[in-house]
Amino acid sequence: MLRLSKKADYALIAMKHLALREGHGSSSAREIAEQYSIPVELMAKVLQRLARRGLLSSQQGTRGGYHLSRDSETISVADVIQAIDGPLTVTACSAHDERCGQFATCNVRDPLWKIRERIVTALATCSVSEMASESPVPAVAAHASPLSSLPDAR
Repeated sequence: MLRLSKKADYALIAMKHLALREGHGSSSAREIAEQYSIPVELMAKVLQRLARRGLLSSQQGTRGGYHLSRDSETISVADVIQAIDGPLTVTACSAHDERCGQFATCNVRDPLWKIRERIVTALATCSVSEMASESPVPAVAAHASPLSSLPDAR
């Protein structure tokens, strides 16, 4: 089962928020955290990691905050998830991990890696701009994960 970390969920929430504000200034970690009921310290760490990975730019000062470092159409969901969680994996082993006791005889390693590539490709085809253009989440589901409505996302 594919499951995103809470940090990846928060990163996607922040990226969508910033995409909706494109061209209208930046947002602080506190502003984003308060709007979506996320701990401020955790949101700050997520935004810092996204900035270190080049997806966000930050500006210090009273009018400072975070904004997308490039157009939201060019930032994929896969970019965001991998910036936070690292490479997506579907198995504990990797194609080059011969430390696994089943490595030499495993008959599902290669098919699972093909499935992994399909998942990454699907996530790479959805941009932050596309997420931002979707209608808002109804108030009843406001506390649900942003991807919980997608089939098999959880």
